[in-house]
Amino acid sequence: MPLFGKKENKKDHPKVDDKYDLRDVLGTGAFSQVLLAESREKPGNLVAVKCIDKKALKGKEDSLENEIKVLRKLNHPNIVRLVETFEDKHKVYLVMELVTGGELFDRIVEKGSYTEKDASALIKQILEAVDYMHDQGVVHRDLKPENLLYYSPDEDSKIMISDFGLSKMEDSGVMATACGTPGYVAPEVLAQKPYGKAVDVWSIGVIAYILLCGYPPFYDESDSNLFAQILKGEFEFDSPYWDEISDSAKDFIRHLICVDPEKRYTCKQALSHPWISGNTASDKNIHSSVSEQLKKNFAKSKWKQAYNAAAVIRQMRKLAMSGSHSVGSFDNPHSIHQVSDVSTHVLPESSKENATNFQGNVSKSNPIADSI
Repeated sequence: MPLFGKKENKKDHPKVDDKYDLRDVLGTGAFSQVLLAESREKPGNLVAVKCIDKKALKGKEDSLENEIKVLRKLNHPNIVRLVETFEDKHKVYLVMELVTGGELFDRIVEKGSYTEKDASALIKQILEAVDYMHDQGVVHRDLKPENLLYYSPDEDSKIMISDFGLSKMEDSGVMATACGTPGYVAPEVLAQKPYGKAVDVWSIGVIAYILLCGYPPFYDESDSNLFAQILKGEFEFDSPYWDEISDSAKDFIRHLICVDPEKRYTCKQALSHPWISGNTASDKNIHSSVSEQLKKNFAKSKWKQAYNAAAVIRQMRKLAMSGSHSVGSFDNPHSIHQVSDVSTHVLPESSKENATNFQGNVSKSNPIADSI
């Protein structure tokens, strides 16, 4: 039976090859390939086509259908667009807007100059896109630097949000599943409490923090300790890395990395903060310090992204059972599963080597697993 629940009618449904000339492989996942393709109707119009193996997808069709439903609902200049979908007996094809500018941190490291104003402009674009998303009733649930891509190599390129594999429509029911990526996940998610749009704002706060110093606010070799830090909201503006950063920037971050989701800023409130909408972001060049820390703290992510989601879940269960940090209990030990590679992340040039590192059901984004 076809993935989308309709009887196949070859006359009614054109094949992907009829509309697109499929070319080079941009990346390879456990269950999919991302191909560069050119429109036959509009020569010169390039797209990325994600080809997903139906056999590998079996039992997880709902996850892909949810992602497609979300992407079809969204149309924003800073969100990677789903152009159209195709399906044949063996594969599902997602035709995506081609994004070629590479990942966020790579671009910052390559820059000669970088200021708070640059960071503020980046965060503003992300907030505007996520605010639009939230207005549409969509929660991304996995915002992180790897999912923020530059549209093109141009110096003034806009930033794009990608990978909606864990996204959810608010009207699809209460969200309480533990998912996201260690280090960026909100405390209410770890606590197994019902949550909503505020989880995305927390993640944006973490990203803003990193953009200003080059290292994450929460870090520990031990997952249990990492999660305990997040649950308490324990982070510092360490000297000397934050000495040159404005008080306004720090105030902005405190309002986003706020443990209580009721007190945490919404995207609209964050967009109205003077660090974003006013003129309080400093124009001092912080490139040397930030790029040095980015290289030190994130360089290994290129080859260390095969994060063991199962190990993370075990640590979350341990933390939950300890009961010392108000974590909700895992009543159903099977309520969290690893996520298969069904997300529509369009791989930038710099991520080609990552794509070959998929193993088993651990996806490139290595999320804390979601139930499918």
